[in-house]
Amino acid sequence: MHVSVETVSSLERRMTVGLPADHIDAEVDKRLARAAHDVRLDGFRRGKVPMKVVRQRFGTGVRQEVLGELINKAYFEAVQQEKLQPAGMPSIEAKGGEVEGKDFEFIATFEVFPELELADLGKVSVVRLKGDVSEADIDKTIENLRQQQTKFDPVERAAQIGDQVMIDYTGFKGGELFDGGQAQNSPLLLGAGQMIPGFEDGIVGMKPGDEKTLALSFPADYHSEDLKGQAVEFKIKVHHVSEKKLPELDGEFFKRFGVEEGGLEAFRKEVRNNMNREMNTAALNKLKTTVIDELLKLHEVSVPNALIKNEIGAMRNQMLQQFGEMAKQLDAASIFPDEMFAEQAQKRVTTGLIFAEIIRKHDLKVDAARVRSKIEEMASVYNSPQEVIQHYLGNKQLLSGIENMVLEEQVIDLIINAGKVEDKVVGYEDVIRKDDGEFAGE
Repeated sequence: MHVSVETVSSLERRMTVGLPADHIDAEVDKRLARAAHDVRLDGFRRGKVPMKVVRQRFGTGVRQEVLGELINKAYFEAVQQEKLQPAGMPSIEAKGGEVEGKDFEFIATFEVFPELELADLGKVSVVRLKGDVSEADIDKTIENLRQQQTKFDPVERAAQIGDQVMIDYTGFKGGELFDGGQAQNSPLLLGAGQMIPGFEDGIVGMKPGDEKTLALSFPADYHSEDLKGQAVEFKIKVHHVSEKKLPELDGEFFKRFGVEEGGLEAFRKEVRNNMNREMNTAALNKLKTTVIDELLKLHEVSVPNALIKNEIGAMRNQMLQQFGEMAKQLDAASIFPDEMFAEQAQKRVTTGLIFAEIIRKHDLKVDAARVRSKIEEMASVYNSPQEVIQHYLGNKQLLSGIENMVLEEQVIDLIINAGKVEDKVVGYEDVIRKDDGEFAGE
């Protein structure tokens, strides 16, 4: 086997591999001999078919099969011989035709992983958030939990802001019904801002059985061209009025969240623990985002297109999972084009390459104790944490995911220890909100 490699670009390689004819022919003859032993053809006893006949009937197919296997094997042996690291699968084409008794050549075109030189990690500058859950934060969270458990009880009085009403409504523009302007037995929470301005306020004061016509206008920036800025009328009939009833902070309420004993004190402790977990996770994610942004500023990396394409495919598949069985009927490439994921995919691949080089250079290994601790932390929110722990430890795929997460955190720790870190004490809300950018290092 002879091999030659041509550098097409910084990442693309064109490799020519030659397979000697005697090697190909020997393998073909060996397979045909095996076939002759077992083949059944009319007019011949099993195992007595002349080799000439076997070659005529099966020679072409066997040769193609052999070539396919030899090309695959030769490609991987060649990249090892030349100490190349392909990024993605190659494009294979024959160089000339395939002729029995003559050497065969093929060309493999592929991208390689870039040679990456790590920047000085001491130049990384980040802000690390340190949060604290206050009693007021706990009060707010508990109130949100009560709001989520709200019930509405029917009342025989006039509707007020905060009530839920059951209504029929019919909309008219210029005396004509317009599309989407009708509904029957439609629930509406007054004050929620679900309808156009004036609609909900117009229902305030109405009682069950009351009817009214409201003269309103759609906002100038309404999404429908036919309705934006247009004057309309809505005929409304109220069927029911229900007032909001928040649950009491009692044993029944606490049990809904897994607190069986200890009353309000135990419930507040559980809420605090959950909030601390949420806050710590958010702080870690913000720190990770900031570190990655800083790394990307320090490194210019040529990214193989094959890796970006693979990442786009993975991101698209992840998006499709939200559609369940319906995903099989969708034209994924049309609904979710490559451009939708390209920028994020490139960022992910670039980050992965930098992280991989840090792991290699510093010979980082997964911290088994940290993996166990991570699994125990995740399991603590379940009723049977020990079962969850055993499930993770017994599932190679799940365990591998946790190990990758921990190794990634170890990389972040290494970068932080090498760089400049400013600790910033903030409130709970500051940590969990989604706008990470303002905490990035200068």
